[in-house]
Amino acid sequence: MNGKVLADTNVLIALFAGDPGVMDRLRQQHEVFLCVPVLGELRYGALASIRVEQNLARLDDLARELVVLDCDRGTAAAYAVVKNRLRGKGTPIPENDVWIAALAQQHGLTLATRDSHFEAVEGLSLELW
Repeated sequence: MNGKVLADTNVLIALFAGDPGVMDRLRQQHEVFLCVPVLGELRYGALASIRVEQNLARLDDLARELVVLDCDRGTAAAYAVVKNRLRGKGTPIPENDVWIAALAQQHGLTLATRDSHFEAVEGLSLELW
């Protein structure tokens, strides 16, 4: 790992919940990135919560602190490769997670997650937190 991580949705949910292990691991990283699919999942969760305004504000604060990675043509190319390889192996993963894996690969980042299904993605630098 190079100290540059893309945080998956479940890692950031654990951060918001005050998980000391996640907080410690995030502090150890050189740089932490957020991506648009994760941001969308977190905003959806905030809108579905009982503390909508508080959760949206906390998410907006986080998005201002981190570099947010957008999807572009390079992401689309990486997505196609990841999805095709998973299809070929018969190991599908959730659609948003294909995009997240593609963004991590495109930018040479380690994906910090709690989802072991990412292990099916060939060539993905991965840490299960």
